[in-house]
Amino acid sequence: MHQSVLLQESVDALITKADGFYVDGTFGRGGHSRAILGSLGDNGRLLGFDKDPQAVEYAAAEISDDRFELWHGSFAEMRQEVDARGQLGQLNGILLDLGVSSPQLDQADRGFSFMNDGPLDMRMDTSAGETAAEWLNRADQGDIRYVLKVYGEEKFAGLIAKKIVDRRDQQPFERTLDLADFIEQIIPKSVKLKKHAATRSFQAIRIHINQELDDLQRLLADVVDMLAPGGRLVVISFHSLEDRIVKQFIRAQERGPVIPRNIPISTIARDPHLVSVGKAVKAADAEVSENVRSRSAIMRIAEKVLGND
Repeated sequence: MHQSVLLQESVDALITKADGFYVDGTFGRGGHSRAILGSLGDNGRLLGFDKDPQAVEYAAAEISDDRFELWHGSFAEMRQEVDARGQLGQLNGILLDLGVSSPQLDQADRGFSFMNDGPLDMRMDTSAGETAAEWLNRADQGDIRYVLKVYGEEKFAGLIAKKIVDRRDQQPFERTLDLADFIEQIIPKSVKLKKHAATRSFQAIRIHINQELDDLQRLLADVVDMLAPGGRLVVISFHSLEDRIVKQFIRAQERGPVIPRNIPISTIARDPHLVSVGKAVKAADAEVSENVRSRSAIMRIAEKVLGND
């Protein structure tokens, strides 16, 4: 069963106006969306996004609320959808719960997990795009190495990429356990690992197939234009790559435009767009004991500066 991470903390941080307009960029199974709706007044509105057709079907069957609408697509498309509704610059809050959801991991036929055998798919949107198997069986060795090294921070990225290319012509990769076992055999036995040997590679391939970091950066580039003054951005990340992007974005928005050193200018004149709200938040011990997924979660909150349109 899917448990939304930092549920109450994120909703408390997000909602500043009960009758405002909010966006849940990662609907999943609706945990955060339900909690947001429970905190909104009669005139509040919530727009949800999700790439996964199963999430869209779930929302249609399980959530009946005139204040809620779900869009099938990436949150990277948020600006155009918000603009189409005449709400550009009027959002009171945007919530992102990044990463893969528990239902996706638990279903072997989705191909996200190396713990159960299934087709090597890994697409969040199963209605479009290239599967992990299709990409692995045709990508250049250099591209595979780059993905494993950059998105998975895999120490043995070069070796794994070479071995994948060497084998795939004789036996293409089609199943999750086949790839996981293959990677496990490549990692030197002398290397002591805290996690399964395929963990980093599976993470990297999933991020690449779903363009997760690209989508995040596209969304962040539009945040200031979408938020109303005082509106908030709340992002829950699960690994360092995502969190680093979010942290650096917020810091850059706090600094405002980069001013040449030889031009005297006050801090106020720098015109910051966002300010951090509190420190980064992590799950409490009680939540971690009930939901191990929350152990790596980190939540950052930023607010659009009043009067900055």
